[in-house]
Amino acid sequence: MPDVFARVRQAASQVTDAFRSVQVLREAGLARFTRPDEMLRSVLAVRQLGPFAGAVKVAARRDPDAIGLVDELGELSFSQLDRRSNALARAWRSTALKPGDVIGLLCRDHRWFLDSIFAAAKLGARAVLLNTGFAGRQLADVVAREGIVGIVYDQEFTPLVDPLPATIRRYLAWVDDPTAVPDRARVPDRNAPELTTLQRLITETDDTDLPAPSEPGGIVLLTSGTTGIPKGAPRQVRSALAAAEFLDRVPYRRNEATLIASPLFHATGLSQFVMQLALACITVLARRFDPERVVALIDRYRCTGLVLVPTMLQRVLDLDEETLARYDTSSLRIVFSAGSALSPELGNRATKAFGEVLYNLYGSTEVAVATVATPADWRQAPGTVGRSPVGCRVRLYDENGNQITGPDRQGRIFVGSGLTFGGYTGGGTKEEIDGLLDSGDIGHFDATGLLFIDGRSDDMIVSGGENVYPGEVENILVEHEKISDAAVIGVPDAEFGGRLKAFVVPQPGTELTPEEVRGYVKAHLARFKVPRDVAFIDELPRNSTGKLLRHKLR
Repeated sequence: MPDVFARVRQAASQVTDAFRSVQVLREAGLARFTRPDEMLRSVLAVRQLGPFAGAVKVAARRDPDAIGLVDELGELSFSQLDRRSNALARAWRSTALKPGDVIGLLCRDHRWFLDSIFAAAKLGARAVLLNTGFAGRQLADVVAREGIVGIVYDQEFTPLVDPLPATIRRYLAWVDDPTAVPDRARVPDRNAPELTTLQRLITETDDTDLPAPSEPGGIVLLTSGTTGIPKGAPRQVRSALAAAEFLDRVPYRRNEATLIASPLFHATGLSQFVMQLALACITVLARRFDPERVVALIDRYRCTGLVLVPTMLQRVLDLDEETLARYDTSSLRIVFSAGSALSPELGNRATKAFGEVLYNLYGSTEVAVATVATPADWRQAPGTVGRSPVGCRVRLYDENGNQITGPDRQGRIFVGSGLTFGGYTGGGTKEEIDGLLDSGDIGHFDATGLLFIDGRSDDMIVSGGENVYPGEVENILVEHEKISDAAVIGVPDAEFGGRLKAFVVPQPGTELTPEEVRGYVKAHLARFKVPRDVAFIDELPRNSTGKLLRHKLR
């Protein structure tokens, strides 16, 4: 009987979530009930082509002449985005790419990257989004594991692509000089297929609609790979209401403009791009991140949204006052931070600079959205990652799989939503309890239900029988006026089993001593959380999304 009641409660919760989700979509302008025929066509397009190509098809039908994308080459309308990908899908089909094939994308943020995602979906091919920070071995391993038969890449990555098997078809996306002819002399393997630029394929091919594939191709995101070879995590959208998981907590609205500085090969940038596409908003991209260019683009296009990772946010805030004063950023309603931990100090700086517009998302490649902290949440508790949006559930469990309730009790964070992945492409998945996936993080709720991340499960340091999570110590360190960045790891200790070692990046032009660092932590935290070792370095090792590479500090 208890099982029956549990199923009834679950069904009732799902119905409630569905109604709330529809309301959220309506308020954002994504669902317009005055045109049920339009809604049905939109649902059909997404079902046939997937969320990315389906969304661009819907936007092209609703707002064909509206600007959908701005990059370094100029502006493209939604209709142009749709037709360009039609042409590319037809061109690829003529080169023997077929439904079910796997295409790798090794590109910066620009139109050719998006053309390729849309075209792959229209062809029924799977697109694997490759990290632009890959070393040659990582790229080769991922290409082999994922079964990639064609690769789209920017010319700057030619040295990485050259060693790949000659049988892999190659398509040059971005030539360093967009007006230049590709330099085929840079390809040492004379048996390699002739390089073909996407620009030529698109301009020389029929751009009319083509039949929908029997199955959408899909997207494969890669994990950060901070502890080994990145894993492939296919992204599936199981419900047309999944967009509400963002819009319930982040107030995007139709026909605005958002600058996405976070790389599109990462879940943060890609997820926010598809939101802009669905809302017929302008997406502004820059091929390479430059903090002054970010504020200049916000000014020029009156962007209401800015999407970036915390290290990017810090570089923007580190611009001198004279530089910042040259640009008007008052249009910003949303500064969306995700991809790695946002310290209280950095979030407070952002609020001081831009106003109460900060939205701090917590999630991962596998679990997708877990929680979002709104400006009100951050004002109440700086450092929080907020609450779960509609359609998401977050619970804490102990090591034995028992649920933990109550404020300030640490536990393993498990997440469930309509966007969680279904398993890695190479096999295996995350641990699951009660239908929720392990995030790999440890956290706690406060008395008001706000979630805080205390650290990674595997980053915990045991010193003298006490458990210490580095994040708490790191957050204190970066609040010091002479410290720009900091990381804490555990190192072996004969007496205590382990001890804390801090790596500190001083602010330029300042002098700092280990004693000063230890004294500052001791004044704010328990004695066992004070680092015994302090090392000063110029820069912490981080990946392209700002995640700290702790293994490089050991």
